[in-house]
Amino acid sequence: MFGFLRRPLFRLVPDDTRIPFMKGRVMGLVVSAVLSIGSVILAINPGLEQGIDFKGGIIMEARTPGPADLGQLRSAVAGLNLGDVGIQEFGDASTVLIRLPVQGEEGATQQAVSRVRGALETVAPGARILRTEAVGNRVSDELFRGGLIALGISLGAMLIYIWFRFEWQFAIGAIVTLILDTTKVVGFLAVTRLEFNLTTIAAILTIIGFSANDKVVVYDRMRENLRKFKTMPLRELIDRSINETLNRTLGTSMTLFLSALPLALFGGETLAGFAWAMLFGIVISASSSIFIAAPILLFLGENRLRRGTEAVAKPGAAGRSGAQAPKTAATAARPRG
Repeated sequence: MFGFLRRPLFRLVPDDTRIPFMKGRVMGLVVSAVLSIGSVILAINPGLEQGIDFKGGIIMEARTPGPADLGQLRSAVAGLNLGDVGIQEFGDASTVLIRLPVQGEEGATQQAVSRVRGALETVAPGARILRTEAVGNRVSDELFRGGLIALGISLGAMLIYIWFRFEWQFAIGAIVTLILDTTKVVGFLAVTRLEFNLTTIAAILTIIGFSANDKVVVYDRMRENLRKFKTMPLRELIDRSINETLNRTLGTSMTLFLSALPLALFGGETLAGFAWAMLFGIVISASSSIFIAAPILLFLGENRLRRGTEAVAKPGAAGRSGAQAPKTAATAARPRG
């Protein structure tokens, strides 16, 4: 009577969808490898737009009584001989962001901030300093090193978890895919010139967690089907598993994407790097589960996860071995975790 309450009112794809994803496995891996290699090259040259967290320096956010005259402000601050100074509009026409290189010790930093404040008062009387951030060279180096260590530990933890829960073929496929996802996000930051700082590191770590969770869901369905369809070819079984989890993958990705979209559009400059990196990473993670992780598993497990199926499929072998062949297939399909 109430069975309709258990059925979803809307499904992104029909339940009987049978898309042959593995037909494009080679193309998917090639495109992914090219994009990741290009991302690494762009991260080296021209490099990432490092924020104050990793580059060091001084950031001052100031607000003028009316629309800021960026030309006059640049001339006034450049005359202070504080190094390569950058001034840009930040959010609205009356708010500016001033960037100064590292000035040395704390006393020199405070003196530089005072001189900039005085120059602003001269050019735009009534201007106010809303915030000031200063990071020295030593602190920025430690933050950069700590961010890279956090990424490494995250990838290592994912590898160990999946290795113990599934066969090693699953673990290799997942960790390679996570690395490729990470490099593409870094390439996106290099192309868009979004700041690479602790906020974007947090976005990358979030993407790694989301991507790993999505792959575990698909892997679980593959493991169930390995037990259920003992004689089905691995390529067909992987396609079946992806199609069966496609609604869940797309639904979760779309929900997270729509949640992050308002942050990118209305969150302001402070959250822009985090939000846009998240949006790009969600798309990459959802597609990589299908076009990277699954093909890698197919290549690594085609002759290992399906040991004994050939004997079951041969008519003569079925008569000779009796129940031995199904037992071998079931044993090979059993996960370690």
